[in-house]
Amino acid sequence: MFQKLDEIERRYADLEARAASPDVLSDHALATKTMRAMREILPVVEKNRERKRIDKELAGAQELLDTLPPADELRPIAQQEFESLRSRRDAVEEEIRLLLLPKDPNDGKNVVLEIRAGTGGDEAALFAEELLRMYVRYAEGRGWRVEIIDRSDSGGAGGLKEVEAIVEGEGAFSRLKYEGGVHRVQRVPATEAAGRIHTSAATVAILPEAEDVDVEVLDKDVRVDLFCASGPGGQGVNTTYSAVRLTHLPTGVVVQCQDERSQVKNKAKAMRVLKARIYDAERAKKEAAYAADRKKMVGSGDRSEKIRTYNFPQSRVTDHRIGFTSHRLSEVLDGRLDELIDPLVAHFQAEKLKEELAKA
Repeated sequence: MFQKLDEIERRYADLEARAASPDVLSDHALATKTMRAMREILPVVEKNRERKRIDKELAGAQELLDTLPPADELRPIAQQEFESLRSRRDAVEEEIRLLLLPKDPNDGKNVVLEIRAGTGGDEAALFAEELLRMYVRYAEGRGWRVEIIDRSDSGGAGGLKEVEAIVEGEGAFSRLKYEGGVHRVQRVPATEAAGRIHTSAATVAILPEAEDVDVEVLDKDVRVDLFCASGPGGQGVNTTYSAVRLTHLPTGVVVQCQDERSQVKNKAKAMRVLKARIYDAERAKKEAAYAADRKKMVGSGDRSEKIRTYNFPQSRVTDHRIGFTSHRLSEVLDGRLDELIDPLVAHFQAEKLKEELAKA
């Protein structure tokens, strides 16, 4: 591990020197690429420097202990300082091991977010709307941008049948990738006269947005259909063919967008989702394990296929994958998701570390 850390230190020093060179400073694209490369390894560099500082302090503490007589009144204090430093060094080395884990190549990408009402009728549609609001609030809190691509509203009590959106921002996929799956809600609907608790569900899918280098979509492979948008938007909604439906002929993937009044903007948005779905399908072909996980993630929307339960009577949120429970339901639904996401990230990082250690 320490040899690898030295290599990373040298790599960072090289990038730092290149970032200050006139050739890089005069080339915006190259400068951006260089700075991104530096940001990716900076956490490892900083932790390794901290480890080296602690090692020096440990050596000094050990030297002091070696010179103090057993009965010296300062010895317990020196021993305590030594043990504290050793504990801190062990913690830093564990953090470094986690930072050295193979990176998910999609972690730096934007997210295509899909939410669909599952079983539960009107309650499921209302819950799907609340999930969308939760993720929008979370994104706003992290300075990310959310673009609605397409949504289908539910009649009657309100809510939505399904929605597709793009979440843009640094680290969006790395933070949201564990949100995919069936989310279950337990509460008493407003229309329930007897006060019985009903269980409903909605599915969430999290896909990394494909970049041009990830997937190539040829114009000849895409059928473009134009139609009048529906829903709110003024007089032009039902008279202008601004809504766009894209069909990828080789795969049969269909995406539509009617969020903008501009046909050009709708087509551009729909193309982003189309590429993300095709990219995801290609990943699924190449990685059998991922394909199985994706199927489990989306599921059928049935109540029994759940990753998380939102229980309103007890103001409780439980993530069933790691057995984590929070009693701050209202705060979670208001977008304060880090309380749930942080333990998930730590859990899956620990699992990955076990796998890597088993391979070694």
